[in-house]
Amino acid sequence: MKKVKTRVVEFISYFFILLFCYASISKIMDFENFQIQISESPLLNAYAGFLPFAIIILELIIAGLLCYRKTRNVGMIGSFILMLVFTGYIALILSTTEKLPCSCGGILEKMSWNQHLIFNIGCVLLAAIALVMNIKYSRPAR
Repeated sequence: MKKVKTRVVEFISYFFILLFCYASISKIMDFENFQIQISESPLLNAYAGFLPFAIIILELIIAGLLCYRKTRNVGMIGSFILMLVFTGYIALILSTTEKLPCSCGGILEKMSWNQHLIFNIGCVLLAAIALVMNIKYSRPAR
């Protein structure tokens, strides 16, 4: 049973590695547009100078942390917090504004805002499950 739970945590980690690498690369490839979309957000425009860089760097750091068993817990905590922040932002922007600029990249920008919210809630739950399983069932790394 422990092996199955370890594999589940690894699978979820790989999912987030792919998600964050894909999202950050998509943002890098269309960086100017990403900056513009952040600056058009009524909630984020004050931070448009550094936030695009910070998001990309955070996504890549978290993806890197998830690659190694020794740093997986930190990476999973980062995944959970980042997805929670993204989810909160989407929920807040859906409830407060009519104009909804999309600053996501790639396939995710094809989703409606409600679909994106549901996807993010699923990601938060996945990160929470993996974090609990990894803390409860992992043995110390050597």
